Amino acid sequence: MGSCIICGASVEGHVCDSHQEDVAFEFRGDSPHQLVSDRFYRGTVDGYAEFGVFVDLAPNVTGLLHRSELDRRLDSLDWEPGDDVFVQVKGVRDNGNVDLAWSIRQSEREFRGVLVQEGETERQREEETTEEPEPETTEEPEPETTETEEVEEAEEVEEPVEAEEPAETEEAEEAAETAEAEEVEEVEEAEEVDRSAESAPEDERERVLVESLSDAVGADVRLEGEVVSARQTGGPTVFEVRDETGVVDVAAFVEAGVRAYPDVEVGDVVRIDGEVESRRGEIQVETEALAVLEGDEAATVSRRLADALTDKARPEGLSPLAGDEAVAELGEGLLDAAEAIRRAVLESRPIVVRHPATADGYVAGAAVERAALPLIREEHAKSDAEYHYFTRRPLEDPVYDMDAATKDATRMLQDRDRHDEKIPLFLLVGTGSTTESEDGLGLLSVYDADAVVVDAAVADPEAREQVDTLVSPELDDVEGDLSTGALVASLASAINDEIRADLTHLPAVSYWEEAPDRYVELARDAGYDAERVAELREAVALEAYYQSYQDKRELVTDLLFDDGGDLAAHVSEQFREKLETEIETATANVATEQVGGVEFALLDTDKYTHRYDFPPTPLLLDDLHRREANGSPFATIGIGTDELYVRTSADLSIREVAAQAAETAPRADIDTAGVREGKIEFLSGERDAVEDAVVAAVADQF
Repeated sequence: MGSCIICGASVEGHVCDSHQEDVAFEFRGDSPHQLVSDRFYRGTVDGYAEFGVFVDLAPNVTGLLHRSELDRRLDSLDWEPGDDVFVQVKGVRDNGNVDLAWSIRQSEREFRGVLVQEGETERQREEETTEEPEPETTEEPEPETTETEEVEEAEEVEEPVEAEEPAETEEAEEAAETAEAEEVEEVEEAEEVDRSAESAPEDERERVLVESLSDAVGADVRLEGEVVSARQTGGPTVFEVRDETGVVDVAAFVEAGVRAYPDVEVGDVVRIDGEVESRRGEIQVETEALAVLEGDEAATVSRRLADALTDKARPEGLSPLAGDEAVAELGEGLLDAAEAIRRAVLESRPIVVRHPATADGYVAGAAVERAALPLIREEHAKSDAEYHYFTRRPLEDPVYDMDAATKDATRMLQDRDRHDEKIPLFLLVGTGSTTESEDGLGLLSVYDADAVVVDAAVADPEAREQVDTLVSPELDDVEGDLSTGALVASLASAINDEIRADLTHLPAVSYWEEAPDRYVELARDAGYDAERVAELREAVALEAYYQSYQDKRELVTDLLFDDGGDLAAHVSEQFREKLETEIETATANVATEQVGGVEFALLDTDKYTHRYDFPPTPLLLDDLHRREANGSPFATIGIGTDELYVRTSADLSIREVAAQAAETAPRADIDTAGVREGKIEFLSGERDAVEDAVVAAVADQF
């Protein structure tokens, strides 16, 4: 038995259960599963990602402090790689990933004690083993004399003689100095040879491929490839190196926290000699020598990588889900989009997916995510690579405006400058194809960021000038009743055909009403009947609303792919309760009028909707319009302080409605904010005039 270092109570160990959180631990184990949940540990900042901070708790144990666990914005955190910090372990997953939580205490003195945890045991820090001191002696040991000192002593003894022969003494001293200088020079030359041997790969080793490293643990190998990233940890410098078969971490160490090979940059073609090691189940190469290739050698490696990229990036073909003919007509564009995504994975280029925070948008984004993540895992040895190289960022409005583009540009430039990351590929699904997104896309193009847009709805020809690939039925004059989710699900199957079976129910989920029979049958064949499809749609729509700027990767995966039915049923029940409550209130407060043979349902959304609770105004008006429409010319308009939404039973141009209304109410500064949502913005002081002008314009359009 021992005593608690805080309260003195008898305990097995050094701290009682009630004071676990009052103690900071220094972890000196070699497995994440030795960590104890809820304990606070000292760590070292490894590096940043968009979603949080990686913290090294031991040389081979790293945890993730997710941004949701911080008490401040991630970009306001003043930690730098190599900084000592304190974090709390929330838990350790079966795969060894460590989830960390924020600690408000960031110095040792703020804790009531410090313990060292070695493996699964703990001890006090003062119990450190030290070398036994040398026993004291009464006699001073004779100091060892160097050859130089012996010469000096001899000179002192012979001093009287030297005084008689000053010329000979000077010559002897000069000869001794010359010999000593030559000896130092020989040592320096030897050291230089040693340094060269350490930095230049030996010629006799044969090159191996990254894909074969798992079978070569413990062996000395040679790699040739391109540096795709470099990050400085509290210990070694870690380069990610890509050859034609994959990517692997290469660790180089000179001194803790000091950049090894500082002249090596992202994009350099290198040759590496080192030993293959397995750390926490991940393959890593410990560098013995690294050299940047130039001239013909570099050209040979680059050509080899380029040829492999071309062979692996282009899909063999497109096989649309449910045999959709409209999708088939867009085949070349979809194959170009799939190739761009696959190439980004192979080049270790991050992929950023932007989609609206709607059920259709989340289905589309999740489909691409489902296809891309296995390819990223296959390409990269690190288990957390999928978080580094793939990000979904939902948009509150289905327009890629300057606000969204500025955030994206800021993040990508920070990642480039702080973490040596490449400029991402931006994939915009269900957004980015209209003139309202032109300025945002233009900002990305300033930085040569590639953009791919896939949209089943309205597409403007002007958008093609701002993006590398634009896929849209309307732009290519293809007729079909496609949703973005349905179109992108077929794109995802082209990206990775091995997950095709996971996608077959997604198109049906993406339609709010009148899903095409081909997709309904496809979902039914996969085990998703109409009720379950509706539950999924409603559950995704509800979760898409809450914190709409977050991807909710794990939750959406559970809903769309791994749910046995209970989760979706539970969430969809909340969806229906909340929607019915709002519909009941809205219906009781709808004002109706007839204008030009069109029946209008007008709702004051400021007064009769909850602006900061579910459902969002567009979804509420969609459902209200479906219920109120009676087959005759009908329009639903929801008007708020400075924006309104239009829903009609006819296929009207919201831009033409806005343009006509602007002529009637010229002082209102009327503008379309999102043609897909039927959204118009205006100056709040002209609200009454805008309402009358829009009603008249809609009536004229029927």
